[in-house]
Amino acid sequence: MKFRAVLASLVLSPALLWAGTSPVPKPTPPVAVNNASLVRVNATNQSFDFFRPWIKKAPYLRRGLGVVISDQRVLVTAELVANRTYIELEKAASAEKSPAEVIAVDYDSNLALLKPANPDFLKSAPPLELAEGARAGDRATILQLETNGEIAETPATITTVTVAGYPLDYLALLTYRLSAPLQSREGSFTIPAVRDGRLLGLLMRYDARSQTADLIPAPVIAHFLAGVQESSYAGFPRLGVAFASTRDPQLRRYIGLNEEGGVYVTEVRPDGSAGKSGIRKGDVILAVAGKAVDQDGNYEDVDFGKISFSHLTNTRSRVGDTVPFTVLRDGKRQTIDVTLEALDRERLVSEPYLFDRQPRYYILGGLVFQELSRPYLQEWGGNWMKEAPQRLVYLDTFQSELPPERRKIVFLSQVLPTPNTLGYEDLGHLVVKTVNGNAINSLDDLAKAAAAPKDGFQVIEFEQDPGVIYLDATEVENEKRQIMQEYSIPALENLD
Repeated sequence: MKFRAVLASLVLSPALLWAGTSPVPKPTPPVAVNNASLVRVNATNQSFDFFRPWIKKAPYLRRGLGVVISDQRVLVTAELVANRTYIELEKAASAEKSPAEVIAVDYDSNLALLKPANPDFLKSAPPLELAEGARAGDRATILQLETNGEIAETPATITTVTVAGYPLDYLALLTYRLSAPLQSREGSFTIPAVRDGRLLGLLMRYDARSQTADLIPAPVIAHFLAGVQESSYAGFPRLGVAFASTRDPQLRRYIGLNEEGGVYVTEVRPDGSAGKSGIRKGDVILAVAGKAVDQDGNYEDVDFGKISFSHLTNTRSRVGDTVPFTVLRDGKRQTIDVTLEALDRERLVSEPYLFDRQPRYYILGGLVFQELSRPYLQEWGGNWMKEAPQRLVYLDTFQSELPPERRKIVFLSQVLPTPNTLGYEDLGHLVVKTVNGNAINSLDDLAKAAAAPKDGFQVIEFEQDPGVIYLDATEVENEKRQIMQEYSIPALENLD
């Protein structure tokens, strides 16, 4: 890890002082943050049970801090309000409370905006402005609240400014990494960090062993807030490429790269911004937006120093912007204008997260079918990549390599014992191939196919053993009410 150190020294001779040279000005003291700029956020959350998608799990409480910004809005992390059923704001000093609503949320960037139900609740709260720029070595202060409402300050140092993955999705955005001996206090979400009285970022991760904190930095917050002002929030753009370093001299000779910098494109999503604009696998990216790219994919940023070029496409740019790429293809330089787009979630094979809505499912004669999602796999716990069904883990991990026509993975999640499912009780986690001869690429396909039984049977073909199973269509229809009553299922399908 590299650290940037700035050493400054100044020697004034007596002659200069005698000549009337002005004394060196003292540094401006940092602006103290008023505790009225911070509010406690009490959230009641309740998520769905992905093993039984027709019911919710027990509710639970989360407590964090919110930062008052302009227009009496409160900025928090999206994790704090995910699957919320009730949100309440509480003033730090007086403990006065007000219900609140989420007016904007972006789980990709892990940010959300709240607004109190009482329009005068935050009328006297001074809003925090965003800090500008940051470099490794800069000092900061992490803010928490004591039980009496006073601010507890923890000094911190920015050790790294980088582009890193955010906790809920594959999106890599600008991240500040801080070193700080943070103490445990009430409210583990949305801990702010400030510099000179301005909001530097919101804490999204903290490692107590290494005493390092990752912040959602002010530039990402500014991008989110600007997008919220638009009539339709577009989110953060995605480039849709993977690349490899060109430090290996053998690789450079193989691809005919005589330039000093550049990275080798190893994968391009055909439906992504780069793929639609003409970037190909095997291209060498030499420059982005006029900024030269080195062998590791970094460029020299005026604010942050050396950083990944994805900062230019994911954070500095907005959805709809056109960014010029200089690439080397077949030994020739060319410029390709890439129009940046947000991720089309309808084209995702497996959703990385599902918040604030019920999972989709379809029950046919006691067979429970669902669409593959990472939250389903995460029901196996922190070690889900090893504990969850490995076929489904593989499909989730390598979904970008599946054929474009493969829209969703529909699988049999469990079998509810009924007279019609005798002998099938141990089946589970089988990927559905066809139903009644129709290819299945979504639950909508399955529901449509199930409406037309084949010769009086529901014929379900799987990609794994036992291959095919048959259900009597008349018995399936007659058992619907019994299944709902015995298993307390309000509806046998959710296709919303």
